[in-house]
Amino acid sequence: MQKLIAIANVVAWSGFWAFGYLALTAGVEQTGQMVTALILAALGGGVGMVAYLWLVRHAEATGYARPANRAEKRDDDEIHGEVI
Repeated sequence: MQKLIAIANVVAWSGFWAFGYLALTAGVEQTGQMVTALILAALGGGVGMVAYLWLVRHAEATGYARPANRAEKRDDDEIHGEVI
């Protein structure tokens, strides 16, 4: 499953860059082409980001990557005298 998500990630990001370039280089008089390319670029970026975050979470869960260094909250943690 992770290989399928990785392929989707690569395809989505390549679509983001390709359609983003088309949206940026479209002429001013070609608004239909510009809007279509912009929508496809946004979809590619969104799918690419979701796939990337899924891959990161999966890599941490399976032990392939070290989990992020996160501090554990203690019961006596305070900010400016207020207990969180």
